[in-house]
Amino acid sequence: MSEISTSPDALTTIPIFSDLHILTVLSQTRNYTQAAQRLNISKTTVSLRIAALERAAGVALVHRSTRSVTLTSAGQMLVDEISAPFRNITQSFSSIKDFASVPRGLVRLTAPVALGRQFVMPALTRFLAAYPEIQIELDLNDQLSNLANDGFDLAIRHTTSPPDNYVAWPLCTSRSVLVASRDYLARRGTPQHPTDLAEHDCLPYLRGKALQHEWVLEKVAFEGDEANVLVPVRGPLKTNNSEAIRAAALAGLGIALLPDFSVINSEPERQPLVQVLPDWRVRGFFGEQIYALRPWAPQVPRAVQCLVNHLKEEFQAGFLFPVA
Repeated sequence: MSEISTSPDALTTIPIFSDLHILTVLSQTRNYTQAAQRLNISKTTVSLRIAALERAAGVALVHRSTRSVTLTSAGQMLVDEISAPFRNITQSFSSIKDFASVPRGLVRLTAPVALGRQFVMPALTRFLAAYPEIQIELDLNDQLSNLANDGFDLAIRHTTSPPDNYVAWPLCTSRSVLVASRDYLARRGTPQHPTDLAEHDCLPYLRGKALQHEWVLEKVAFEGDEANVLVPVRGPLKTNNSEAIRAAALAGLGIALLPDFSVINSEPERQPLVQVLPDWRVRGFFGEQIYALRPWAPQVPRAVQCLVNHLKEEFQAGFLFPVA
């Protein structure tokens, strides 16, 4: 009987399965640092294992640059072949963890910055106290990226139409409100109609060039001929963070467009911001529902489902802004 060679040269000709998995993650992140963070290993280890895989294959698998990593044609062909099996392995391993009597595991969660700081994080502290065997990695980011490629298990987002290829659990309703400080309204007057906004300093949420310069307002309860009103807006500040807009409104800089949850959490004991034009709402900036989103998969890990159920309970009341 011939013996199996265990020399270093023989071993390097056999691709190590963990190295192949590293390659699939690198193909998604296109970045050594992000791949290392997702795999919980060092960037140096990622680089060394990919180099070892290339030596075993005898061909280059990635193109390296100072900014990003792209796959060669050979690397892409290999990833196309092995991605589905690795995905099945990951799902199968997650499934057997659900046999444990106590939910456990890591859940990678992403949420908008303001909503995450003001409501998701307090909900997570109570969740982690109830489920000590579950760990959370929370990424606060206003951009909804490809969750599967970025390694997230769940995303919290406010939107009107969730993506069709995602599982979407509704958590609560949300709405956009126009608010201003009492000092500002005492100084400049209170608008009685959307067209009055053209004479005021406004604080828009920064999203798209066209939306920065005009608001489209619609009646909350439509009656009569006046359905929508387009108003040009101007003001001293535009930003893509609702907490920054709220701070500007509290400082008396103008009339702010905010999601209701950001207003409610400003100073709930005395509610210093006053709602403006309560019978109207601005279209096109914030969604009407807050969802927990996840790419479709045959099975939802138990830890993820526990988190979704907890968030439903925490958010079920919705956000009701009291009219001052």
